[in-house]
Amino acid sequence: MNLKEMLTLADEIVFTKTGKHLDDLQEAILQGTLQRETYKQIAKDFDCSESHIREIGSQLWQILSEELGEDVNKKNFRSTMGRFIFENVSNFENVAISSFNTCGEARHPPDTPNSHPPNQETSNPKQTPTLHQDLSEMPELGDFHNRTPQLQTLTTWILQQRCRLIALTGISGIGKTTLAAQLVQQIKDEFQYVIWCNLDASPTLSELEANLIQFFSQSENPDSSATNQKYLPLIKYLQNHRCLVVLDDIHNLFSSGELAGKYKPGYEDYRSFFKQIEKLSHQSCFLLIGWEQPREMTQIKNPNTPIRNLQLTGLDMVAAGEILKDYGLAEIPNLERLIQLYQGNPLWLQSVAGLILELGGGVTELLPDDTILLPEDLKDILEVQFSRLSEIEKQVMSLLAKEMKPVNLAKLLKNGIISPADLLKAVQSLSRRCLIEQEGSFYSLSPVLRQYIKEL
Repeated sequence: MNLKEMLTLADEIVFTKTGKHLDDLQEAILQGTLQRETYKQIAKDFDCSESHIREIGSQLWQILSEELGEDVNKKNFRSTMGRFIFENVSNFENVAISSFNTCGEARHPPDTPNSHPPNQETSNPKQTPTLHQDLSEMPELGDFHNRTPQLQTLTTWILQQRCRLIALTGISGIGKTTLAAQLVQQIKDEFQYVIWCNLDASPTLSELEANLIQFFSQSENPDSSATNQKYLPLIKYLQNHRCLVVLDDIHNLFSSGELAGKYKPGYEDYRSFFKQIEKLSHQSCFLLIGWEQPREMTQIKNPNTPIRNLQLTGLDMVAAGEILKDYGLAEIPNLERLIQLYQGNPLWLQSVAGLILELGGGVTELLPDDTILLPEDLKDILEVQFSRLSEIEKQVMSLLAKEMKPVNLAKLLKNGIISPADLLKAVQSLSRRCLIEQEGSFYSLSPVLRQYIKEL
């Protein structure tokens, strides 16, 4: 059983005994117990005293003990629930707990109420929660370009694995935002709250939290005036509700002229914020989109953590061919080679396709093989990303631009210009920015970036 199934089962057992479903605090205690948190940690997360948590927990263990016919406590809750479902139900997903009883006779809810306010009463079964969505900053859905595997991966991470923090990275024009918009459109109704925030204006953490809290609180109490509204800490909304928060262009929080993922001065508190999203118990997900990701996320390699990173690469030959087909270029010579040179990057292909049409579709036949055309709009796009690099990264890019074949670190370290320590840091940072390609221990630049640097 996974955590969600155990909580659902516990809720049904409590409902059978009391006629009332778990309230938020009871659910937080059980969830914290399943995640091996102490009462002190649960109390801190829920902003109440440890003694109160112990009291509510004691009441829960008593209810579960009476219903299951054995002693249940904080230490054995997980193992007891697992054994109970194994012994009583062959398929938990298809059998409701109310269809059987644990002591051989029918159960009837007692008349005595719970000792603290419940979420649901017997006469009022669980209702489908109202959905609140603010997608005003999400771009319109563009051509999907057959990103089905990546879409499925993200969907699995969010809906099935319940990941709390996901980074979607890739070079400019690769289709990150388009994929994310398709994802949100597909899964948005699985959440009570969905909001898309564009970080072009580089909001401080305080500004971002204020905007999110205002969205959550106004959705909860639409009739309350701003002056009378009592706001909860952001984490409380994430704990009490299933929320999806998309932060687009996350790289705007990081400094230009520095190695990848270094926060701007005054933005360092985002580091502790993202760690809080990772560590604290809640039921929500943050999706970060950008050219870079926070450094603290790049260090996470353990698949058991609620953090994931998907680095987007170019389209396959069929999907990229559809882009050129839309421009009427499906029959041009060396079509596949053109797609390879521009690495299946949707925006790069659209840019060069537009230039080919302006020059006349037959221009590709007049050019030497492997000629890289760099339209001015494509240069502008690359300039924005290139201008963010540190001086050491630019030097490494220049070294790689001189090489027509992939080179290993040993050769790069012989450059005589950059110290070994600085070079290794720059290579790592460029990899995180998706600006250099790595095959084993060899590194190279894409033909487009090599040509761009040569023309600087």
